[in-house]
Amino acid sequence: MSITIDLPQELAGELSAEAARLGLSLSAYAERILTARTLLPNRPTTGAELVKYWEAEGLLGTRPEIQDSQAHARELRQRAERRERA
Repeated sequence: MSITIDLPQELAGELSAEAARLGLSLSAYAERILTARTLLPNRPTTGAELVKYWEAEGLLGTRPEIQDSQAHARELRQRAERRERA
């Protein structure tokens, strides 16, 4: 079955880049994303379960540009705290 969707250019670029980085076609990457959301009947409820799930999905280490995860998390939190609310 084929489905055509219109995505914002930026999102399409991000998806294409991530698919290429993983060595997948864009359609295979999209299928992986859509399949993963239905395969989690027992969603992780603790941090340890989440890390175990990420390891199983090969998600750990996918952001090599982040050298210090704690510092990165602090920066994200600070940016969120400083953002203006609508």
